[in-house]
Amino acid sequence: MSSKTMTALALVLLAGTAQAETSFEYAEVVESRPIYRVVEVSTPSEQCWEEEIAVDYRRSGSDSSTPVIVSTILGGAIGNAVGHNKSNKRVGTVLGAVLGHSIGRDIVRSSNQSGHRQYEVVERCQTVYQQHEEERLVGYQVTYLYNGEERSVRTDTDPGDQIRLRVNVEPIL
Repeated sequence: MSSKTMTALALVLLAGTAQAETSFEYAEVVESRPIYRVVEVSTPSEQCWEEEIAVDYRRSGSDSSTPVIVSTILGGAIGNAVGHNKSNKRVGTVLGAVLGHSIGRDIVRSSNQSGHRQYEVVERCQTVYQQHEEERLVGYQVTYLYNGEERSVRTDTDPGDQIRLRVNVEPIL
């Protein structure tokens, strides 16, 4: 390759790799209008109230099985004594034991009910959610003046009187 060809090739390569020049400028803000969106909000709150509840107190020893056992044995003995022959004595023993068991259970049940009942006030609470709508700020529609032209952009914050612009200058070859 000749030196002229190499120089021309180098110039083409340098022109193809020309880089953009970046600078920053400020433009005057003409208008900054807030943008709102309506959203539904769920707010939790705790609601409490007082409730009166019944509390049963039993006498001590009322959970004993002794009355049931004793009445079952006595019922079986009485049923056996009533029967005349061997088969009648067996039937009488079984029926007496069943009847005695039932009487014993009733005795225990009635003694459990002879406890006393008191009322206590307890506080109950639950979380409830109240729905309401509210407007939320989602950004700003900003109109600014740059090189005699009005332009517009959406921003997250209000820029104030001026907005900063990034200006890229790139040669066209």
